[in-house]
Amino acid sequence: MLPAFSYARPLHLKDAVRQLSAQRAVIHAGGTDLLGCLRDGIMPVDKVVSISALEELYGIRETNDGGAIIGALTTITELSESSVIRKKYPGLAASAGEVASPQLRNQGTIGGNLCQKPRCWYYRGEFDCLRKGGDKCYAIDGENQFHAIFGHEDICAITHPSDTAPVLEALNARIHITGENGQRTISVSDLFVLPSENVMVETALEVNEIITHTQLPPPAANLRSAYRKVRARRAWDFALAGVALALEIEDDRVINGRVVLSGAAPVPWRSYQVENVIMGKKLDGKTIAEASQAAIEGAEPLSENAYKLFLFKGIIEEELEAIKNNK
Repeated sequence: MLPAFSYARPLHLKDAVRQLSAQRAVIHAGGTDLLGCLRDGIMPVDKVVSISALEELYGIRETNDGGAIIGALTTITELSESSVIRKKYPGLAASAGEVASPQLRNQGTIGGNLCQKPRCWYYRGEFDCLRKGGDKCYAIDGENQFHAIFGHEDICAITHPSDTAPVLEALNARIHITGENGQRTISVSDLFVLPSENVMVETALEVNEIITHTQLPPPAANLRSAYRKVRARRAWDFALAGVALALEIEDDRVINGRVVLSGAAPVPWRSYQVENVIMGKKLDGKTIAEASQAAIEGAEPLSENAYKLFLFKGIIEEELEAIKNNK
């Protein structure tokens, strides 16, 4: 059952920021995550501020330098079907197509996909866990088969649920934010917060800040991007393991790029270990085998999720092979 709350639908961005300054106010965009959170009572809410009337937050457009800007209210379906995104950033289009189900992609937005709450069953359930102000993470010693193998530091073992965030980080995208103190721009990697930094929040957004756009740099001519997601079911499920690749290939060698894991950590997890193995090298069998092993260096699996080590090794191997063969 939904709690009682007031509702506002401002017509201007400045007014939306002002409305969000109210005590215990939250943003409503597509609502596919928010309404579930309200029903589950996982956060106290007195006011819901819809930003659906802010027309400047919709749509995808190319920039003069050959990049792209994606409005925060652009739906996941629009992102997956955009000719601009499919042509220039195929890995991002692929990740959008892997989100949830068609119904949820039609309603959910890119801004909401970046800012959605954790899917941990302890956090979503009737447990006073650390992230909700309690004194422990129940997943560390509990049922943790879907939880993090990196970055939890025995504090909080959620996995970041977004499919688009890892690809945006791999593509070196930037996030445009508007709030009470004006506008600022940050990298995607700086948007997310590790439990060791602040276990009570998932993003670096202030309470009255709104993501307005995501900006992608122009793709290099030799850029190859991809996203691979492994899940228990074909639809609805979140990643058990996933990888976003954005690699520049010249003369069959990797000259630049990023590798970011999903389903691995409380934030999209950049795998510097894999990057260090492949940079400057041809993606031959030896290099790919070394990269596959490097993908799990530093992992700290919990009692029931060590199987993820094999998943990550496998998908890194397969996706590097696919990039090598330009499939």
